[in-house]
Amino acid sequence: MRIITTLVISLSLLLSSIATANTTSFTVTPDLPTYSKIYDDQRDPFKDATAALTLAKETNRQVLIEIGGNWCSWCHKMDAFLAKNPDVSEALHSQYVLLKISVSDSNENNNFMKSLPPVLGYPHMYVSTAQGKMILSKDTAELLIGENYSRSQWLSFLSDWSVSATKAQAKISTTASVD
Repeated sequence: MRIITTLVISLSLLLSSIATANTTSFTVTPDLPTYSKIYDDQRDPFKDATAALTLAKETNRQVLIEIGGNWCSWCHKMDAFLAKNPDVSEALHSQYVLLKISVSDSNENNNFMKSLPPVLGYPHMYVSTAQGKMILSKDTAELLIGENYSRSQWLSFLSDWSVSATKAQAKISTTASVD
């Protein structure tokens, strides 16, 4: 009898917690690939880029290539900014596959970097279509107001270079050239 009572109480508590969990609102952070989360000198940037392009095609997003490293204080400031601004982080990850490429004294990733336009400072970003066409080289200093990253600058940048925005720009330029 004691076992049955304990079982009934345990089951009641379990069902109660499930019901509460189902009514609680929360946002689940997407499980990002490792190449979107960290700079790692040991990672193969070509393999990661191929994976990022594949994911971008599957999810209808652009690829945002972020060049930097663990040594880069502004890279850490940018990561902290994104962590403190979940709306910006959500806009980033919903419209782009983030690909972090590490450059450092121990591994400059020269073979990968020579295929890109020059880096103007760190972190530096490039936007690529899911088909691998480079459409933007971006100095992240343009996302600052004073010494801090700007929420409005970031959201504007992410919106301006998203898949839907670049498709609209292409349509406008095609229409303009026909006229």
